[in-house]
Amino acid sequence: MEAREAKDRLYEVFARTAQAAGSPRRIELLELLAQGERSVESLAEATGMGVTNTSAHLQVLARSRLVETRKAGTRVFYRLSGDDVAGFVVALRNLARLRLPDVEQVVRDYFAARDALEPVSHEELVTRSERGDVVILDVRPAQEFAAGHIPGALSVPLDELDSAFVHLPRDREVVAYCRGPYCVLAPQAVERLRAQGYRVRRLTDGFPEWRLAGLPVAVGGGERR
Repeated sequence: MEAREAKDRLYEVFARTAQAAGSPRRIELLELLAQGERSVESLAEATGMGVTNTSAHLQVLARSRLVETRKAGTRVFYRLSGDDVAGFVVALRNLARLRLPDVEQVVRDYFAARDALEPVSHEELVTRSERGDVVILDVRPAQEFAAGHIPGALSVPLDELDSAFVHLPRDREVVAYCRGPYCVLAPQAVERLRAQGYRVRRLTDGFPEWRLAGLPVAVGGGERR
């Protein structure tokens, strides 16, 4: 094989990976799968796409080996093919924020508008969790919590938050987290909890970044409120 041929073949493969991720819907699917394994039907519901359209996007990701599948009866479940794929999504987001002002504008208009206080870092949350002076709130859907969550977190999906107010202690600050730094669930939870008089902030990012940082992860249903 000549040098030019080798380079051309490599760049073609690199481009296939970039093309596989070159869709807003496929990036959203990768972010959802970074929370844990999901069925096609579940992913379709979460994204608002039809099952056929969702399946087509997933097949593109599968051909580039960004996701893997398993079958259970007639149902097909998808998962990321490794933590390196989750790292790729995080790196893509970070690069876009560094290079494109549109990202910062959305952050200011949506996230900062709902949470003027500085988000809680991983390091601060670990220290405060060990001291027991913080309530950690996972506001993702229950199936994502069961696939993996921050140890000691309470599972309170956003659509169940109103019924959980009476159970949440008011003598400790609440730290809410969801799927990542641009997930809209935690900011909404912060806004609603503050309206009820709670001291609350959100985590800097979300569960995938926590796991990628090598911090402890719990699995299973855990404690719910």
